[in-house]
Amino acid sequence: MANRLPVDRITTPEGEPSFRTSPGGLVTALEPVMRAADGAWVGWTGSVDDHLEPFEHDGIHIIPVALSADDVELYYEGFSNDTLWPLYHDVIAPPAYHREWWERYVAVNRRFAERAAEIAAEDATVWVQDYQLQLVPRMLRQARPDLTIGFFNHIPFPAYGIFSQLPWRTQIVEGLLGADVIGFQRTADAGNFSRAVRRLLGYQAKGSVIDVPLDDSELASAKHRISAVRPNKPVRTVVARAFPISIDAESYEDLARRPDIQARAKEIREGLGNPDVVMLGVDRLDYTKGIGHRLKAFGELLADGAVDVEDVTLVQVASPSRERVRTYQRLRDEIELQVGRINGDYSTLSHTAISYLHHGYPREEMVALYLAADVMLVTALRDGMNLVAKEYVACRFDNDGVLVLSEFAGAADELKTALRVNPHDIEGLKEAMLTAMRMPRAERSRRMRAMRKRVTENDVERWSSEFLAALAAPSTSLALPAANEATDPTDPSEEAGS
Repeated sequence: MANRLPVDRITTPEGEPSFRTSPGGLVTALEPVMRAADGAWVGWTGSVDDHLEPFEHDGIHIIPVALSADDVELYYEGFSNDTLWPLYHDVIAPPAYHREWWERYVAVNRRFAERAAEIAAEDATVWVQDYQLQLVPRMLRQARPDLTIGFFNHIPFPAYGIFSQLPWRTQIVEGLLGADVIGFQRTADAGNFSRAVRRLLGYQAKGSVIDVPLDDSELASAKHRISAVRPNKPVRTVVARAFPISIDAESYEDLARRPDIQARAKEIREGLGNPDVVMLGVDRLDYTKGIGHRLKAFGELLADGAVDVEDVTLVQVASPSRERVRTYQRLRDEIELQVGRINGDYSTLSHTAISYLHHGYPREEMVALYLAADVMLVTALRDGMNLVAKEYVACRFDNDGVLVLSEFAGAADELKTALRVNPHDIEGLKEAMLTAMRMPRAERSRRMRAMRKRVTENDVERWSSEFLAALAAPSTSLALPAANEATDPTDPSEEAGS
């Protein structure tokens, strides 16, 4: 289950309506898993009032959920993207809290849960994806206690001091605790969630295991799973831990080895005027990605004379994102103004300082860009994972290229030989850019080999299999609490530390 289906509606050259597989990290990660498991994908088509019957696409059963214009405005653009997204990304932009947004979020989550409950076979496994559907696990458990339910959060989960701002914080935590396994990108995110559970609900949480007391209705439906009911109320154990998401690394390398894509990479460099160094940024146009910080650092390098526009070019791909949300409209204006000023000051007739591209591109073109880039800049201010960093590494079968990686991206936990930066530190970012441009070939190769080993070994197949194995494990079961266990533990270190 996910907010969006893995397909986009298109019109064929013959004028017939059809569907094609969507781009994006979630689809890339789950498409092979769904096809292998003969799974069904529940989600929204992306079009308003699109009442479609279920259909099949490329080996996946597609189960559409219809959203009205009001649903999109209140549940998606409102609560999901103007409340939860900025809150979960450390309030880089201020969240908005509106009761009508929350009410529609509840209603749409219930619609998703009811659709899944209708189609799921007895004892089926349901894997719910991401922050738009955080209430679905509890709703599903109440409707279908026979189901095994997993949830994966693709974005960060904030520290309690930030999360506690949300007026509906308790309902969100209770919604997530309907799952048997809750996955996060980083260990710190899982820890933040467990602390929120202890602070808000007082449940016992040790390591990655949380004890969730069963209410009377849950106890009645769960009697077949426990041996006896005694005065001490039984609990259901929930696992909450990190499962870092990854990519289909082999498919990216296969594309990178194709002669036509390698030829396209050379064309790209020639079109840029054959500079000595091509730096690349690839992001959704989002305030969490640190695009403005990156442009500021590059502009200052040009102003300082540390780099010359004849020798170094920055290519910035900023794919359109949430264009109806005012915050994103303002961001686009700010970024394009910044690019225009830098190009106006430093570009020449033969060389452009920044090649700014506000488009989405097919995967083949992105792989050619990765091959053409000497330096990859991933300078997110906060990111759950950032699969672009892993895509770049997977494509560099030549063991060349340098990855400059924000320490605030989840990928930094795994890609330890990248040049790590604090994107808020403009001087440090400038220094990292210069270091990347001047790095000897031997050091570039050493660093890239280590990262490629990590990405290849920990690919999307391993991510999904590890999550599903945890979901199938008997650790998510029912048990009675020990008589001497505290029912409302409080960790005094959390009072000031969050």
